[in-house]
Amino acid sequence: MPDLRHLPRAITVRGARANNLRSVDVEVPLWSMVMVTGVSGSGKSSLAMGVLYGEGSRRFLEGLSTYTRRRITQVARPDVDRIEHLPPALALRQRPALPGRRSTVGTMTETLNVLRLMFSRLGTHLCPNGHQVPPTLARSAGTRIDCPVCGVNFGYPSAESFSFNTLGACPACHGLGTRDELDDDALIPDSAKTLDEGAVAPWNLAGRSFMPKVAAELGVRTDVPFDRLTPAEQDLVLDGPEQEVNVVLTSKAGRAVRLDMRYENARRTVENAIAKSTSEVTRARLRRFFSTHTCSVCHGTRLRPEALRTTLGGLDLARVSALTLGEVADANARLPAELPAEVAPVTARLSGELAAALDPLLRLGLGHLELDRAGATLSTGERQRVELTSTLQSRSTGVLYVLDEPSVGLHPDNVDGLREVIRGLVGNGNSVVIVDHDLDLMRSADHLIEMGPGAGRLGGTVIAQGDVAALEADPASVTGPYLSGAQQVRVRLPHAESDSAISFTVKGIHTLHEVTARIPIGRLTAVVGVSGSGKTTLILESLVPALTRRLAGQALPSHVRDLDAAGIQRVVEVDSAPVGKNARSTPATYSGAFDPIRRLYAASTEARRRGWDAGHFSYNVKSGQCPVCEGLGEISLDIQYLPDMSVRCPSCHGARYNPRTLQVSVDGLTIAQVLGLTVAEAVEHFAGREPIVRPLRALEEVGLGYLGLGEPTPSLSGGEAQRMRLASGLHAAQAGTLYVFDEPSIGLHPRDVGTLLTVLDRLLRAGATVVVIDHDLDLVANADYVIEMGPGGGPDGGRIIGTGAPADLAADPASPTGRWLARR
Repeated sequence: MPDLRHLPRAITVRGARANNLRSVDVEVPLWSMVMVTGVSGSGKSSLAMGVLYGEGSRRFLEGLSTYTRRRITQVARPDVDRIEHLPPALALRQRPALPGRRSTVGTMTETLNVLRLMFSRLGTHLCPNGHQVPPTLARSAGTRIDCPVCGVNFGYPSAESFSFNTLGACPACHGLGTRDELDDDALIPDSAKTLDEGAVAPWNLAGRSFMPKVAAELGVRTDVPFDRLTPAEQDLVLDGPEQEVNVVLTSKAGRAVRLDMRYENARRTVENAIAKSTSEVTRARLRRFFSTHTCSVCHGTRLRPEALRTTLGGLDLARVSALTLGEVADANARLPAELPAEVAPVTARLSGELAAALDPLLRLGLGHLELDRAGATLSTGERQRVELTSTLQSRSTGVLYVLDEPSVGLHPDNVDGLREVIRGLVGNGNSVVIVDHDLDLMRSADHLIEMGPGAGRLGGTVIAQGDVAALEADPASVTGPYLSGAQQVRVRLPHAESDSAISFTVKGIHTLHEVTARIPIGRLTAVVGVSGSGKTTLILESLVPALTRRLAGQALPSHVRDLDAAGIQRVVEVDSAPVGKNARSTPATYSGAFDPIRRLYAASTEARRRGWDAGHFSYNVKSGQCPVCEGLGEISLDIQYLPDMSVRCPSCHGARYNPRTLQVSVDGLTIAQVLGLTVAEAVEHFAGREPIVRPLRALEEVGLGYLGLGEPTPSLSGGEAQRMRLASGLHAAQAGTLYVFDEPSIGLHPRDVGTLLTVLDRLLRAGATVVVIDHDLDLVANADYVIEMGPGGGPDGGRIIGTGAPADLAADPASPTGRWLARR
């Protein structure tokens, strides 16, 4: 056995230069909970995700076969001189991948695996003659059963018999629970049109323009609106049989040509197009003709009828899957008393396995989720926590876990559970590095590493490290004063109370009970509550669509009634989704500053002499872009069994432009050098040129002055993406506008929360009304009005349990959020 005293105690990093890191040297303690902090853009994720995870996962994958490595998405080698004592690494990202259609809460966790085994070994099965066969030790150990009533011998259901991905799948929907069916309304979107006017949408696809003439030969009137055709004519258009028809067509030259054409009805046109298509883009375009319906055979359970004949504790698997995780835990606790004493050893073992799988999920505040809840419908924070518990249940050891903002979507009440889960990982012999800004989570860390001192080019160095006391005492630390309580985020005075308010009533939907809510006009309202309490349902799924439909002159959603819009004329929803789709989207293009910049260069003497317009200075136009990288500044190399490598373009060296374009300069800079400026540097460089400076100054005012003008926007954090979307509205009149923010504090250091609050206050002063859904206590404490949902999550939530000023909630001992506000 090795001498544990001589094992390495820290990961040694030397000369890390990923993104904005400036040759960082740092020691990261092993077998510990380490938190990386710092203001937004200071280099936290570059160190944790780019260097530690990037190199740790790469080294792990190097041990796999060449064949396997070619089929796994890998990260590129980070720019670092040396890393020693680095364990294999796994990451929990801020934006987990969206699960597929087959993913449910049950499949994403260990719970459904254990439940399927419990149904197989402890369930009461039905024999082919309909008699109930209770579990016994002998039966659970075999592969076939003799019915004690009629004596028939039948096969014992295995765990796979209860899986909707294999043997237990519904034969009609193949385990999806839903079926995609062609929608008549999509096939004929405007029934007032004639066939000649394009009433049949699929016949407008390429190569089908002649189909109305074929239909005319079959006796369908093509000059009469579709809704006035006879039922027989409509049926022929939608479902008529395929057949050869002799048709006279007119060529472009005006000649009449008689041809034999095959008739395709509207449905068959779509089905044939999908069957023949090899393009995912085309297939996605064709999906607009389909609508998704609950499977009429399994009624959404995903399971074949045979799988539902077995019961456990009186419930079949579909009914158990419809329970919340909290309800499953309660049912599991009752199970030993409900099953025969003979199977007690098996019951204890499997029930214990299920309890162990459920425990971290409940501790992380996910008890409100149903087992059969589709994975794609989970919030980002919920997906993160499900992934985290799956990681914990693997019971691995000697692994480096890198967690990016694991507190996203967590109420302060749930942070204790997160801390316990992380401690469980460390207790199993792993190392955990966390990028997060939650102060309570920081206070429980073994070691903190603070990046800074500023953001972008002003960051990228380690400015402080040590335990909590060390950061609190370090004058160079930006975070220390917030940890000690010496610094408070109090940046705004409450706005005066308003007599006018948006009011609406939501009938029962999801876990929301019938509630009536009031949003004061011209004030900052925070909507709070534990995870699953109904915040998203109330605001994003009820208020926003109701106002949007009212403004469009449409009927309200069926679950919303009695809406008083209180003069709101515009709704702006600001979320943390990535900005732009690829590296061609940059702060320069997104803000609108790049258009006047290009016009400035086109107006230069040299550009006019060459006859170039503003388009020539776009890296998206062939005349100006580098022909090798096509304006991206980098090229992707397929190097077989290694991950695709993005390298700086060998022709333009990252400039994006061809040499001739770079011969033109204005004020001493080429267009490529302008893209190399930060937002703050560009504001200074173009001082006096208001069309350029105005949109850039807005980015600077929301705290994004450190971003490079040419930096790809899809790589921005959730908080940065929100602030970039917000910047465009800062200098406009906002009367009658409602802004709705979903978790705007994502990725924000306490100091940056202060900046965000200053920006929100500017919107309010311009006449806007602002609603934020958030858990950040500093943000909530600065609100004018608070709506608290709860008291719990799922069935225990869905009610408004408190309203008023933050001080009102803090004074209410029954308020889950108020208890935390009282400590600020």
